[in-house]
Amino acid sequence: MLKTIRYIVVAISVVLTLAWGVIWLRGGDIRQLGLGDLGLDRIGIAVPDGISIGGPFTLVDTAGATVTDATYRGRWMLVYFGYTFCPDVCPTEMQTISAALDLLGPSASKVVPILITIDPERDTPAALAEYVKLFDSRLVGLTGTPDQIAAAARAYRVYYARAKSADATAYLMDHSSFVYLIGPDGKFRALFRQGVTAQDLAESLKTRMAAGS
Repeated sequence: MLKTIRYIVVAISVVLTLAWGVIWLRGGDIRQLGLGDLGLDRIGIAVPDGISIGGPFTLVDTAGATVTDATYRGRWMLVYFGYTFCPDVCPTEMQTISAALDLLGPSASKVVPILITIDPERDTPAALAEYVKLFDSRLVGLTGTPDQIAAAARAYRVYYARAKSADATAYLMDHSSFVYLIGPDGKFRALFRQGVTAQDLAESLKTRMAAGS
């Protein structure tokens, strides 16, 4: 019975996340932001010029050191917002990013993959350190205060919210699920939707790195 309830809760969470993705791409917020003409293809999402995504952030890495977006300047950043207690979507995206880096070969050294938690209450530096090493030694985990996380999420236009739960420690987070590509100059380059394959992600990275844009 408990297992069945758990499956139901997970299913609801996934549905809510997917529903938000549809709203984010096609709903009122999109029209207000001038994103009604987003170009969708099998790989990613084309964001019109003039739309601001990404920007400065101040967070804490798994060693407890304060870092900013400038810390990673000079390298391509693959940024994902998720959390360590995520039952399915986040682990899948982490595996996709790791596989894409493997496909890049030596060029992967030009890319820093970053997981920014949207659950800072539970995702301490130590918890993130244990989590990211399960997927790839190159994966960087970042956390911070609730205000710091909220500021980073606003800059990247990320939706997240704590799902209602009677348990103060065992709860799920609803959140949008996109991979953001930031260029070596710190500027936004591309947005990849949930479900992008490692092959497509790697090919897109190769093309952009070769073109320098």
